[in-house]
Amino acid sequence: MTKDDCYQVGHITKTHGVSGELVLFLDVDNAAEYADLESVLLEVKGELIPYFIESIAIVKGSRAIIAFEDVDTIEQAERLINCGAYLPLDELEPITDETRFYFHEIVGYQVVDAEAGELGIVRGVYAMNAQDLIAMDYEGKEVLIPINSDIVKTVDRAHQKINVALPDGLLAIYMEDTSKDETPEIDGDEADDDTDED
Repeated sequence: MTKDDCYQVGHITKTHGVSGELVLFLDVDNAAEYADLESVLLEVKGELIPYFIESIAIVKGSRAIIAFEDVDTIEQAERLINCGAYLPLDELEPITDETRFYFHEIVGYQVVDAEAGELGIVRGVYAMNAQDLIAMDYEGKEVLIPINSDIVKTVDRAHQKINVALPDGLLAIYMEDTSKDETPEIDGDEADDDTDED
């Protein structure tokens, strides 16, 4: 099974205790829905490896304390820190609400602004602690769109479009020319100071 067949539910952040338990950050809308997981795929050195779960406890919202079979020591657990956690796509419940979406499903969608019309293609989604962001390819540059209900309005799955209302000036920030030479000009007197004097 490859990552194309899966979706990421989170990642391992640190060890918990000394018996091989780990902390799994669940990057999902409702972490409680994952309280009965029996297994998960961890990305270890670029490969997805199945790990069977002995116990899992959801704590503090999006964090879970998890114990895997055959991971019994802190040394074994430390090797799994920062590994992404994945589940097969066919285990996902389909979303019919046009105001909600899975991050992976909008990759490749056309972004359509309420005023400017079609803008660009979604290249990915960055799940950040403070704010999740849609990465859009716009005129050869990456534009980041905050995901919230004021900006991201609806998803048109039939036509693979995501409808947004971008804040004024957002596109302009990314379109500014940052390639200008910012080297300060040297006037004639300063330029002559490099001459050697005996």
